[in-house]
Amino acid sequence: MVTTTVADEEELRDALAEADEVRVVAPAAKVSRLAWLTGAEDDARAEADRAAQSVAEVAIGQASVEVDPTSQNTDAAQDVDDALRTFHPDEVVVVTRRGEESTWLEDEALRKAVEESGVPVQHIELHD
Repeated sequence: MVTTTVADEEELRDALAEADEVRVVAPAAKVSRLAWLTGAEDDARAEADRAAQSVAEVAIGQASVEVDPTSQNTDAAQDVDDALRTFHPDEVVVVTRRGEESTWLEDEALRKAVEESGVPVQHIELHD
């Protein structure tokens, strides 16, 4: 599961209902261009950690869960690519914020990395 935001528990339970094993990848996507350029990414990394932990808490009890220790970087595509090298999922579930709320890191780079994996993708787009 790739998440860039804290997700709704009910939506996640539905998405994870069939899962035996879950790897959570949480890129630090909530970072402005200025913060990224200046290396001030601590808030974004903390938000990524909260997102990863929220997903892990929902999945515990339903599946074996691991938060990917290499994620929480500002390059979402690289985080996904790194995770797919060591974990071979049956499906990738991507959780993002809706439309205008999506940050620049969540758009093309993440979509391209997931599509290039060749693994089926389920996208949960949060409205809030």
